Amino acid sequence: QVQVVESGGCLVQPGGSLRLSCTASGSIFSMYTMAWYRQAPGKQRTLVATISKIGIPNYTDSVKGRFTISRDNWKNTVFLQMNSLKPEDTAVYYCNNDLRTGPWGQGTQVTVSS
Repeated sequence: QVQVVESGGCLVQPGGSLRLSCTASGSIFSMYTMAWYRQAPGKQRTLVATISKIGIPNYTDSVKGRFTISRDNWKNTVFLQMNSLKPEDTAVYYCNNDLRTGPWGQGTQVTVSS
């Protein structure tokens, strides 16, 4: 059974950086375009970034130039490097494939506040 575990979130000041990780066990990870999503309180879960099987990234406009998605297929892990964080980046961050057909993990909380 596939299990997804996100980690790396915490409280950080505006302008700071974080690196999130997501490991998917028991899955054919390398066959999927993977994605990071986020959900702020009271809002819907939205797409942040995707990375194709061969490593081509794509970003939502609000994070372009600040976030970098990467993956390690050998370790079934996808990363999200977040720089120049803003208060509006505050959310629970999740990973899944780009079709949202995989299992959801518990997410990791990112709070950007002074």
